[in-house]
Parts: sequence; structure tokens; C-alpha cells
Amino acid sequence: MTAMPPESSGRRADLQAVIFDVDGTLADTEEAHRQAFNATFGEFGLPWHWDVELYVELLGVASGKERLAHYCRCVDPQRLAQPDGAEFIARLHQRKTRLYERRIETGEAAARPGVLRLIRELREAGVRLAIATTTSRANVDALLATALADLPPGSFEVIGAGEQAAAKKPAPDIYRWVLEKLGLPGEACLAIEDSGNGVRAALGAGIPVLATECAWTRRDDFTGALAVLPDLEGIDLAGLRRIRGA
Repeated sequence: MTAMPPESSGRRADLQAVIFDVDGTLADTEEAHRQAFNATFGEFGLPWHWDVELYVELLGVASGKERLAHYCRCVDPQRLAQPDGAEFIARLHQRKTRLYERRIETGEAAARPGVLRLIRELREAGVRLAIATTTSRANVDALLATALADLPPGSFEVIGAGEQAAAKKPAPDIYRWVLEKLGLPGEACLAIEDSGNGVRAALGAGIPVLATECAWTRRDDFTGALAVLPDLEGIDLAGLRRIRGA
């Protein structure tokens, strides 16, 4: 259920930067991820298949590699416990990433409603932009070259991906890393997320957060978000400032 809070009477520091999550926030990518996982399982001869319901549940584990390890631990703990268990997961994830990139390159993901317009408006207004995600940098680059290719080059000043944080969301590590690179306190920023894990990660770094739920995360707990919206269509810089309370 979506919710919009009443206009806040509190005041925060002026909005200096907006930090975006990627999967489900900037673009509709999760089906491409799911299909890439299943194709990888087939190539490796594994009797695994992630249907939609199972994948929704597995999205509670942030980052693909961690998701694979969690699932293997549940269905085949002996395989994961073998000396090459970690290497096995890494090989699965490496292959899945390549298959995902191929899907993205063929146009299987699109920017979410309102995203491209809002980013252009923020840039023109001098608001700094960043990314904080637990997906790999290769996945981010694939999206920037396809679904987000209409954005001006270098739109995002800082890109924090899975490689920059050992602890994935809901841990706040990736957001703290991005804040350090931006040289800003959390209160000067706004995070935009699509999942409960993402909301908790941003809040843990002291960043106010707006949630834009997607089809994969509508069951999530968005407690702490300033607002929960279906997408960013119709939201402009003034709207972000109103939601944020400054």
C-alpha cells in the first residue's frame, strides 16, 4: 500500500545530493536477473529453479553472490561446505553476471517511470547525484550503457557498488562509503530506494529516504521512509524537497 505523509513541518539542511539505488529503483531489472540466474543453473547442470514467488523471497538477501550462497546453504549445504564451496559460488555469480549483461544489452530492462526526467532536472539544478547499490559495478555499467543511455555522460558523481562494501544492505556500509566520497553528511542528502533492506541501509547511514516500491518489493517493510510511492512519475525537485522537509 502506498503512502504519502503530510507536508513536514521540520526543516533539514538544504538538499545537496540525491543517492539512487539501482535494481528496482533506476530500472526494472529483477526479471532479467532472475532469468540469468536460472540460465546459469541450467548451464552448470544444477537442479535449481527460481520461480517468481521464490525470487521475491530471495530478494530479502541483498547482492547476487550472497543470494546464491544463501540458497545453496538451504538446499545443498554439503556442496557449500566443500573446500571449493566459495569458489563454486563465485563461478556461478560470474557466469550469471555475464548472462545478465547480455540480457540488458538486448534491451530487457527499462528505466522506471520518471527516473530520466528527474535526474536531468536535478543535474540542471546543481543537485549532486550518486549511486549506492549492492549489485556489481559491471551490472551498473551495463544499465548506464543501455536503459539509462539517454542520461548525459558522468551524470553520477559517485558510484558505490557491491565491490565497495563487504557488508551488503541492510548494512549501511555502501551508503557510508558514498557519503565519504561526496564529502557530505547524511542529513544533506536524500536516498531513493525500492526495498526494505535499502531503506534500512540508508537510515543506518543517517540519510533520509524515499521509497519507490516495485512489483518485487511491495510486500517489504518500508518503516522509516519519508514516503512510499509507486514510482517517480510526477515527482520533481520541489516535490523531493517537500517530502524531505527542506
